Amino acid sequence: MRILIEEYQYNVADVKVLLHGIDVLENVESKVSLHYVGYFYNTLLKDCIFILPKVLLKDTDGQELAFGKYKPEDIVDLSDNNPLNSIERNFLYKFAVWIYRAIVVYKNDKRHDTDIVYHTQIAQVGNGQRKQSNTYLDILLSLLQFNRDNQSFFSFIVKNLHSGLNKINWTRTIGTQTAIIQDGQPIYLNSINKKHKINFDEELLIIFFSILNYIGDTYGFPKEISCQFQLITGKRFEAYLNGFGKTRLRQIKNKYFSDKALQLWLLCYTFFDEARQVFVSTGQKEYLLVKSFYIVFEAIIDELIGDNPLPDGMAKKQEDGKIVDHLFTAKSLIDSEAKQTYYIGDSKYYKMGHKLGSESIYKQYTYARNVIQWNLDIFNGGKVTESGVHLRDEVTEGYNVIPNFFVSAKMDETFDYSNDGIEKTDRRKNRHKQVQFKNRLFDRDTLLLFHYDMNFLFILSLYARNNISQKTQWKQKIRDRFRTEIQDWLQQDYDFYAMKAHPDVNGEEYIKSNFKQLLGKVYTPFTDNTIYSLALDNANVNKEDNERLLKELSKSFYIAKCKLGEQPTNVLRKPISEGYSLSATTTKDGVLMVMMENYASKSLNFLSNGKLAVGIKYTKDGIEIAEHLQSIGYVLFHTRKDVDQHLFPIKGTCEIKTAEELESDRYKSVNTTEMYVTVDLETHSELDTSNLHSTNKCCSKTTRYDAQFIKLSQLINRCLS
Repeated sequence: MRILIEEYQYNVADVKVLLHGIDVLENVESKVSLHYVGYFYNTLLKDCIFILPKVLLKDTDGQELAFGKYKPEDIVDLSDNNPLNSIERNFLYKFAVWIYRAIVVYKNDKRHDTDIVYHTQIAQVGNGQRKQSNTYLDILLSLLQFNRDNQSFFSFIVKNLHSGLNKINWTRTIGTQTAIIQDGQPIYLNSINKKHKINFDEELLIIFFSILNYIGDTYGFPKEISCQFQLITGKRFEAYLNGFGKTRLRQIKNKYFSDKALQLWLLCYTFFDEARQVFVSTGQKEYLLVKSFYIVFEAIIDELIGDNPLPDGMAKKQEDGKIVDHLFTAKSLIDSEAKQTYYIGDSKYYKMGHKLGSESIYKQYTYARNVIQWNLDIFNGGKVTESGVHLRDEVTEGYNVIPNFFVSAKMDETFDYSNDGIEKTDRRKNRHKQVQFKNRLFDRDTLLLFHYDMNFLFILSLYARNNISQKTQWKQKIRDRFRTEIQDWLQQDYDFYAMKAHPDVNGEEYIKSNFKQLLGKVYTPFTDNTIYSLALDNANVNKEDNERLLKELSKSFYIAKCKLGEQPTNVLRKPISEGYSLSATTTKDGVLMVMMENYASKSLNFLSNGKLAVGIKYTKDGIEIAEHLQSIGYVLFHTRKDVDQHLFPIKGTCEIKTAEELESDRYKSVNTTEMYVTVDLETHSELDTSNLHSTNKCCSKTTRYDAQFIKLSQLINRCLS
């Protein structure tokens, strides 16, 4: 077996014979590099050549070295003189199998560009012209090919194994069992069948199918096991791999005489021995090569993390001709609930430690701008997205943060296939930010970019196994991991707050009035759209401005620090319970409480013009309303519960009138009183009531339907009596 590495500059003289039959170009310096990855059989050398991905290369002191320590030309021939140690040598044998499997999975997926794959039939076991192969891949493929070609052989053995086993041995039954006589006939309750002796054909099949089961579970090859034997699995099979397999096969070798059985025995023994000396037929040139392996790498990453098809009708090729590698919808970074946003990814197939170019960074920012515009166009056209993603908030005119990231491959130094190794890249700079205006995270032109490394061995093996359940499970895990990691990084650069308007403040109107100061700093990401997210860049240069803004906002909003993903209602409990000072613009803090059942239907009579007449009686509650008439600034419709409450500010001053003095278009809350308080509601400015408790105002059974007066601050803190 010979090893070449993709895109490495070899001297033509060193590899000319190796590349017999492969189309490559030589440069003016007599150097040659391969832009293929895969496997081919060199008919001149009668040996297998593997071209492995460039992720094996690492820049070390200005040189490209395999594993960071070997010149690629020194490890071409995996012979005894090769400088690789036994662990590295064994890794390359198995790594070649994973590369082969990944190319096959890519080739069989009809969604992909298979024009980059060059393939002829891989070698098959049999007679005829033969070569001596020393690849672990050949052993596995030979086992699979034998299984496909010899189903009748297996059926013949199984049929012979079970013939006569259910026939009664009358000699032993009569000689050892007691009969019961019924109607003059002997009846034997416990008959004895013919004894099932140890059958070495059966044992060989069990070992063979156990090997198929193992390579199916490990590498994702189709098992195609047609015989229902109890297979050797788990710890028992590990014992076979660790030496017992060769021992047991040597013990039963002399039990086989047919050519097929001996051929099967040799295949099984070769698998456990890993001597890599199975003979395979080769009547023609064989190869499985893929050109531009970066396309396969992109397909691997997209299969493992992306959405297919892309969400909301987007196409990979954008209108400006740029092609986005990966796009999916997942939980928003801000909200802890089910709101979604887009995640944009770009896979970078580099040698280990390769620096990221400025052009790649700029292109990734462009992808994000294109996705934002696509989302805007959907809503501007009067439609909605299928995913539910709405990037622009109409109230604050802020934009949701779009996670944007690069994914690069790295090689696990211990050759571990089980650890995904996902982490921020160890390159010099692993995150980038482009802004038009400082301290505006929720601005359309604030674009963030993160960079991750993944263990190439893990993603390669996960893709090559092609196990839907495993891929789905890891996809969800890695998406959650992306979200958590990016949240952590954002919170290093920004302080996040939850804020909710005081009951006497209309949050939307406040934001519109202070648009310039708040643009890009506030956003409405939560399910409760009366709670806003405030993000402030915590760089020292912004410290004074941030403190000034927080001080001003606290006059009209409850504000509390709120980590990304945290429930805002939880962090707001404390400031809400501490109360607040009335807004500077508020001079009337009195509330006229109006008991109104069936509010939804009754309110239709006055919400259009805001004209309301509230009936009052000559009682303690009625007198209290009259005494505080000049301080009434709000009307609260309620049902003596904390739900279905509606609070409106009023325009002008309240007046007391008789029923005869009321205008014809003014709606009366009741028709049973002589006196009414007239109010003009600002119906377009309904205020938040989630922190108001109408039960704080006491009443009796006879007065529970009467109008009452209370101060706004008394409604906020729940009474414990």
